[in-house]
Amino acid sequence: MASSKRFDKVDRTKSGAARALKGLKFITKNVGTEGWGEVEKRFDELAVDGMLPKSSFGQCIGMNESKDFASELFDALARRRGLTSSSITKSELRGFWEQITDQSFDARLETFFDMVDKNLDGRITEEEVKEIIALSASANKLSKIQERVEEYAALIMEELDPHNLGYIELYNLEMLLLQAPSQSANLLTDSRVLSQMLSQRLVPTKDRNPIKKCCRGLSYFVQDNWKRIWVMLLWLSICAGLFTWKFIQYKHRAVFHVMGYCVTTAKGAAETLKFNMALILLPVCRNTITWLRSRTKLGRVVPFDDNINFHKVIAVGIAIGVGLHAGAHLTCDFPRLLHATDEEYEPMKPFFGDDRPDDYWWFVKGTEGWTGVVMVVLMAISYTLAQPWFRRNRLNLPKILKKLTGFNAFWYSHHLFVIVYVLFIIHGYFLYLSKKWYKRTTWMYLAVPVLLYACERLIRAFRSGYKSVRILKVAVYPGNVLALQMSKPQGFKYTSGQYIFVNCAAVSQFQWHPFSITSAPGDDYLSIHIRTLGDWTSQLKSIFAKVIPHKQIQDQIAILSNLQINRIPKLLIDGPYGAPAQDYKDYDVLLLVGLGIGATPLISIIKDVLNNIKQQKEIEEGITEDGGATKNSKKKPFATKRAYFYWVTREQGSFEWFRGVMNEVAEYDQDGVIELHNYCTSVYEEGDARSALITMLQSIHHAKNGLDIVSGTRVKTHFARPNWRTVFKHVAVKHTDERVGVFYCGAPGLTGELRRLSQDFSRKTTTKFDFHKENF
Repeated sequence: MASSKRFDKVDRTKSGAARALKGLKFITKNVGTEGWGEVEKRFDELAVDGMLPKSSFGQCIGMNESKDFASELFDALARRRGLTSSSITKSELRGFWEQITDQSFDARLETFFDMVDKNLDGRITEEEVKEIIALSASANKLSKIQERVEEYAALIMEELDPHNLGYIELYNLEMLLLQAPSQSANLLTDSRVLSQMLSQRLVPTKDRNPIKKCCRGLSYFVQDNWKRIWVMLLWLSICAGLFTWKFIQYKHRAVFHVMGYCVTTAKGAAETLKFNMALILLPVCRNTITWLRSRTKLGRVVPFDDNINFHKVIAVGIAIGVGLHAGAHLTCDFPRLLHATDEEYEPMKPFFGDDRPDDYWWFVKGTEGWTGVVMVVLMAISYTLAQPWFRRNRLNLPKILKKLTGFNAFWYSHHLFVIVYVLFIIHGYFLYLSKKWYKRTTWMYLAVPVLLYACERLIRAFRSGYKSVRILKVAVYPGNVLALQMSKPQGFKYTSGQYIFVNCAAVSQFQWHPFSITSAPGDDYLSIHIRTLGDWTSQLKSIFAKVIPHKQIQDQIAILSNLQINRIPKLLIDGPYGAPAQDYKDYDVLLLVGLGIGATPLISIIKDVLNNIKQQKEIEEGITEDGGATKNSKKKPFATKRAYFYWVTREQGSFEWFRGVMNEVAEYDQDGVIELHNYCTSVYEEGDARSALITMLQSIHHAKNGLDIVSGTRVKTHFARPNWRTVFKHVAVKHTDERVGVFYCGAPGLTGELRRLSQDFSRKTTTKFDFHKENF
């Protein structure tokens, strides 16, 4: 009664309190009568002799991933009703369901209070606060908070129990909940009028006419993929043209009367094979592609960033060509020739000799035969091991076979192409049906691409030979991430968003692996962040573990001594190479979206923008010398005026990867040029009772110490996944009549949504969003 009289101390009419009143929900979906139908159905499936055991309560009400939290909720609801059994009937479950889905905030608050107040005395002690913090942290997979339960419990008691009574009451909890700032408050400060206008314009269009819906979808697809479309159409047209040309040519030759359409199909496929075997080398000429996209305007019409995807498409074209060529010869041409009459064979004598072949072995033992068979076998091995199931070890194979898969197997099998190309030239020279040298055109197709690729490999070999780097710092972070800080080779220049290839001879003398550069061009060092997933990265990490003491690695950041530096095997680097993210300088406004380790190329951009902020501040304060200022004034002005960075990760430990960068931005970016948003998806969304205490604790700790309890940085972490439509709306409202560069690096699942939003907002607002997908 005493507590209830003090409820009016909190003004519930304020906007922050109004938002909080919608929170503290135990069930966020399918509440009320409609939801009860599903719960009742699950009860019938899980009940034992008409009773639902406590262990199945979470599954029954839809809390599958929070069984411990659901167990505590069960105990709280049972205590309130005086139930002592560990099982409940359907009618008792109905009472539980009605209470936890009650739309009244006071009812939800009392239920939450009961979860903490285990002896029902109306008071919460510090020990009980510890238990509920540990429970909430466990439900949200926040291991770092679990390690500091005592510290955070003391913080809450200090805030809510200023008179040191040793307990807090219901009204204290209500006050904390209603006064805690909303997670999404920073996205609600835009102009209300403009925001409402945008909301009205951005209502999703619902076309009942399937033709109109299909046309609109096709229009979006063409707008987004027009570069890929014209390149694919050109490639398919060339392949079709070559096939048709050779098909018609052989249809008018004498051999057609013996072998029929089999020989025309085989020769048409052979012509496309020559073209594709030459073309497939071009997408992997990295230096050439980097030069073309950086120094020419071809990047406006050619999707250079899809080079590896195009390489794979051509590989499919080669596989189809091989199938048609070999299949037509082996199953049709050769049998027809073997069974031809003497009269039919007469025109074939100039090509196959006066004596007709006796059997299949005659064709196989010839140069044309054995070279073709060996090529098909080598291509099949390379093509198979390049598939994601083998390359990423996704298949559960026996240990013996597992050693023959993985990235190493992919890398080495791909280099069988050297043998394949030699055999391809030999096979193309010793032809049955072409005896004149100028009609043996295989070498003509291959000459330029092979020469270009050979030069590429020579350049890489010579360049990497003098680009040996020293390891300066090593960091091992949660999530199997190894961060390396290296010396920058003299004259090494790069742009944020680019990547380098790294070689460690101690792991493999021949393998080179690509990693995004996470340092900024202005830094006096190079840094990369490596997630140890495959065999090569795991071996690299183990090498550092052998050199650096275990305790030093456990400290996360190890600054190496000269002795340790000398003991660590040397790394070679090759690059830098172009990537979509390097085009960020073309935009005044940036929207950067990274998922997990995909944030690495975007961190380099953030650091570059931050370095520019520092430089401008030093010039304004007169710290930089006049000569430096004059020199700087001759440079092209830094284009980026505003950057929004959204980093989404499922693990709390991931925030340690770039903690230093986050804190630097918070310290130096006084004008708010960079807006950082960290999202931890393991934490339940705002308003969920399972994350309510974490939200309260986060608010208190950030207000008192200026640090976020989830990320450990000055940047406050949001919970669950971002509402991307709200994010785009936030940017569109602030930057009308401007072009925004949207750069995304992460798993492909989010690509489609971000592309559609970029197109939708560009079409319906005055803000133009240009979407770029970084290879991941």
